Amino acid sequence: MDWLTQHKIPVGDAAEAMFDWLQTHGAFVFDGMAVAMEALIDAILWVLQTPHPLVVVAVLAGAAWLLHRRWQVPALIALGFLFILNQGYWEETTESLTLVLSACVVCMGVGVPIGIAVAHRPRLYGWMRPVLDLMQTLPTFVYLIPAIVFFGIGMVPGLIATVIFVVPAPIRLTHLGISSTPTALIEAADAFGATPSQKLWKVELPSALPQIMAGLNQTIMLSLSMVVIAALVGADGLGVPVVRALNRVDTGLGFEAGLIIVVVAIMLDRALRWGDK
Repeated sequence: MDWLTQHKIPVGDAAEAMFDWLQTHGAFVFDGMAVAMEALIDAILWVLQTPHPLVVVAVLAGAAWLLHRRWQVPALIALGFLFILNQGYWEETTESLTLVLSACVVCMGVGVPIGIAVAHRPRLYGWMRPVLDLMQTLPTFVYLIPAIVFFGIGMVPGLIATVIFVVPAPIRLTHLGISSTPTALIEAADAFGATPSQKLWKVELPSALPQIMAGLNQTIMLSLSMVVIAALVGADGLGVPVVRALNRVDTGLGFEAGLIIVVVAIMLDRALRWGDK
């Protein structure tokens, strides 16, 4: 087997050379992305942390009632946040929610247009599918290395790693929704002389809305699953006490922080479940 290992394909060397080239020639691009990401994170964090926590809880519970028009979901939201306040994890929770919401803004802003484009171009989606598979199956820790190289330590590299891991979900589900638009609706729109933009906004997007909302739900859940991993590159939030508990072998702290993450996940899932009765 020595003859085989002596002629190793230089995958790692090629990747390192590519990252070095990007770091040298694309610094202005990454700096601009970092500034934009930091502005988004700071804005969401200001909204969540500046008012009194009970005011934020009331607003979020009210938003849940407007979405569902039922008392059960707002009650769950209120009880969940009151439990978080009782455990003393309000600041960490708002930081994690900031990371999740920022990832949602970026992923949906990128994923939905790409999903619409590839739904109208099946050959392009055929070429893109292996890339999406790679983005979802590559170990998430691998994303942290170039994120640190390009963006340093903090919330921004955690957000970038989260976006790379999560963005295939809205792309796939948007593609599914648009491409699954009933043929009869498309033919009726064509018969009435609808333009491509009119078909998109008045036929395809309304038909695909349940799948797009499912993509939003998956985006939020997958982003929340990256909280602990993002803490390894300096991102604040609920992942920090989990990592601290792991380093100290502190089962009480680990269970406490892990339970808060579960509570946040349940609240987000129930609040954003489309069409739930």
